[in-house]
Amino acid sequence: MTTSPPGPIILPPLLATYVEATNSFDLDGLLATFADDALVNDQLRDHWGKTEIREWADRDIVGKKLTLDVTDVIEHYGNFVVTAKVDGNFDKRGLPSPFVLALYFTVKENKIVQLMILPSGADV
Repeated sequence: MTTSPPGPIILPPLLATYVEATNSFDLDGLLATFADDALVNDQLRDHWGKTEIREWADRDIVGKKLTLDVTDVIEHYGNFVVTAKVDGNFDKRGLPSPFVLALYFTVKENKIVQLMILPSGADV
């Protein structure tokens, strides 16, 4: 397991592109990071393939102006866990502040093939 050293968080280029596209509400840039048959699981719902991922990202990322402030990245057996403070135009009632998510990325051939998004219990 490799965790981020002290100082600025350095993401692998593909994940940096994912975060940059998310934070700039760039739907096409975001989709370009995924394999055609990728799986995203967010809020315990599966989104298979680029058509469903586009609908999810348009509604829940771009549509809600979601932003990620990355606080940590861990490489674990070729997978990556990115912890980030999340903000945007979504219902925050009952959520902790800051709201922190763990994004579990599986990458193959420089594309995201699986992304699982879960609340993080990490102290920020």
